[in-house]
Amino acid sequence: MKILKVLENTELVVVDLEVNLGKEKRSALTLCVKYNNDYYPLNTAHDGRPILMNKENIIKNLD
Repeated sequence: MKILKVLENTELVVVDLEVNLGKEKRSALTLCVKYNNDYYPLNTAHDGRPILMNKENIIKNLD
């Protein structure tokens, strides 16, 4: 394993993330990376497993 590049303009942030689970809404503190004003959650909302930082998981805004 080797590091290919270190990303600039990134922050680790903790957000209070709300998700819909069926008819129910739940929220939990979630560790995210803020990169270019997009938020990438670093674990799944359903079971807490780590996930890759990819564009499919971007949260555009937190409102």
